[in-house]
Amino acid sequence: MVRDDIKAATIASMKAGDSARTGTLRLIAAALKNKDIELRTGTAPADDDVLVADVLSKMAKQRRESIEMYVTGNRPELADAERAELAIIESFMPAQMSADEAQAKIAALVTELGATSVKDMGRVMAAVKERFAGQLDMGAAGGMVKAALAG
Repeated sequence: MVRDDIKAATIASMKAGDSARTGTLRLIAAALKNKDIELRTGTAPADDDVLVADVLSKMAKQRRESIEMYVTGNRPELADAERAELAIIESFMPAQMSADEAQAKIAALVTELGATSVKDMGRVMAAVKERFAGQLDMGAAGGMVKAALAG
């Protein structure tokens, strides 16, 4: 499980004295703990790795946005710190699908669900999120689903 890998990496980085990596891994653990607390009132996910991938993808998105803002604001030292955190976060994320592979899987999913128009977009997006969480950017997936339903 990814959660166990994160715990083991935290212990290893603490033993190695790598304070930057340890800090980032602790941020990941805190975000996972917050998500666990949030889900206590709801239904628990069937697969814990999907939950972890969702949390990691949100953290990665936040880091990318911060990097963009720091670069725009001419703060390269802060952008470099965010890039370092992003690299650590991405090391625990599942492999990302290529654009071609994602389009093919989305087209197959649209066919499987029998979706025919843009009215079915919500149903298709729910299935995409359920099956491919963490493997592709959901913002980009929305455009791919819309294109598959239109074409």
